[in-house]
Amino acid sequence: GSSGGSGSAVGGALVPIALGSDTNGSIRVPSSFCGIFGLKPTYGRLSRARSFPFVASLDHLGPFARSVTDLALAYDVMQGPDADDSACTTRGLEPTLPLIANPVSDLRIAVAGGYFQKNVFPEAVEAVSRVAKALGTTQVVDIPEAARARAAAYVITTTEGASLHLDRLRKRPNDFDPAVRDRLIAGAMVPAPMVDRAQKFRRWYRAQLAEIFRSVDVLLAPATPCTAPKLGQVNFNLDGVELPVRANIGVHTQPISFIGLPVVAVPVPLEPLPIGVQIVA
Repeated sequence: GSSGGSGSAVGGALVPIALGSDTNGSIRVPSSFCGIFGLKPTYGRLSRARSFPFVASLDHLGPFARSVTDLALAYDVMQGPDADDSACTTRGLEPTLPLIANPVSDLRIAVAGGYFQKNVFPEAVEAVSRVAKALGTTQVVDIPEAARARAAAYVITTTEGASLHLDRLRKRPNDFDPAVRDRLIAGAMVPAPMVDRAQKFRRWYRAQLAEIFRSVDVLLAPATPCTAPKLGQVNFNLDGVELPVRANIGVHTQPISFIGLPVVAVPVPLEPLPIGVQIVA
């Protein structure tokens, strides 16, 4: 993802914290693969000013850290309005560090079912199970049409990204990674009715999740379908289907960032490699 370097630096103890950007999972995926904590805050909660944009309606910035305390410290100092980011909220500071010393004990926690229990390797299932057991929940909640949410996220991402980079693609095509360039060119050719339908579906999907959160405070879901793939690995077998790794490691993150929900990716120390679980609010 776009923040693999930041996640690696924190995971390798080169730095205590780092900043990441997350459009469809690029904070949560490196967190999962590197065995660290990563926060994708609520859309608009932290300023994105002076970072390089990709998809204005989906981009988030957030911190990586090796502990919850460091994650909270980083998040707290980054909060606050910023006139240089039109999407940034005007809400005041809401410090999270005090909540670590006095945590909320009566949260209603559920595991995301259906789509989020498919397309996973055994290690992802084990990680979610461990976190659910530690938090004392057995409740499972089905999220409707999450697969369509991922598809709609793809449409919005590729078309907004193409629009942003269109002039650069025309003038400096060789500056782009070939795979990224092809994806953006394809996005420039998506018919407008598909984009319109994706945006309408997005509003419907957001309403469905808002209804779920009337009875649940927190959802648990895999951050990635597997642990970190090997260097140079191009494909993997997901539920009996051979798929490209790069395009499908965000299979469980896209339906969440699609509507701007806040998520902490939490590392679970399995052997031989760690894997992350999304804690979604």
